[in-house]
Amino acid sequence: MKPEKWAGILLKETSVKYYREKQLAETDSGTGKKHCLKDKPISRPTSIIIAETEMPTELFLQKTVMFILQRTITEVLKSSKLQIKIMNSVNEILRFKIVLIYLLFIYVLSSCSEKKEGVINDEEAITILVQPFKDINSGDVAKVAKEIRKFYPKVKILEPVDLPTKSYYKPRNRYRADSIISFLSKNTRKSFVTIGLTTKDISATKGNIKDFGIMGLGFRPGTSCVASSFRLDKKKSNEQLFKVAIHELGHTQGLKHCPEKKCFMRSAEGKNPTDEETDFCENVSKF
Repeated sequence: MKPEKWAGILLKETSVKYYREKQLAETDSGTGKKHCLKDKPISRPTSIIIAETEMPTELFLQKTVMFILQRTITEVLKSSKLQIKIMNSVNEILRFKIVLIYLLFIYVLSSCSEKKEGVINDEEAITILVQPFKDINSGDVAKVAKEIRKFYPKVKILEPVDLPTKSYYKPRNRYRADSIISFLSKNTRKSFVTIGLTTKDISATKGNIKDFGIMGLGFRPGTSCVASSFRLDKKKSNEQLFKVAIHELGHTQGLKHCPEKKCFMRSAEGKNPTDEETDFCENVSKF
């Protein structure tokens, strides 16, 4: 094989120590004697260091390829480590951003839900129309309306009207409650509930009894109801009338009778238990 000159290339670095992998044989020009040059560290700025000698082409190529591979792998590993560090940093940043975005999303969602609920409650909250009949005192109506407002914020008192003539039941000198409700419902729009207040005696059919005297009546569900003070204690008529009214309004909202004696929704059972009633019970409040 033809001899070639082999060049060992060292990248430009000041503090890198370069060692030859094997000793190179050099022929002394005077004696023709061969001797070995020991590897020595190099620590000076340089771009290329060349050691010249005769070497077979195959060995030259092997040395060159190995050197290039070694340097390439070293640089790749350095680059890979840097990339790994960068990727780790990027991943940490991305994780933080994801968590931050998630928390922000939850906050916005909860805020929107609260606002939405507020809007729904405001839009769908029914308005109670208090319809007094001409027989009841306006002061008593105002007191009852004030108490109703504690449970239904939207309350409006209408101008007094006459009791519908069709609802009058002459044989018992009473007014049919179902007929009064029908009269009130005709003028009650959506999202409104009308309650009629009167001092007259009212009645409804109960079982086999065609005309049974009652304190109030409300259908479940319904848009109108009626309450009368005729059968109430005259000394506590306003307080008791409110309790009858709130009971009937509860029926229009779908509430059933409650077994709790202190609940506004308890059944009267033909009596006047309003003095025992204090509030809606827990079960009714959840509903």
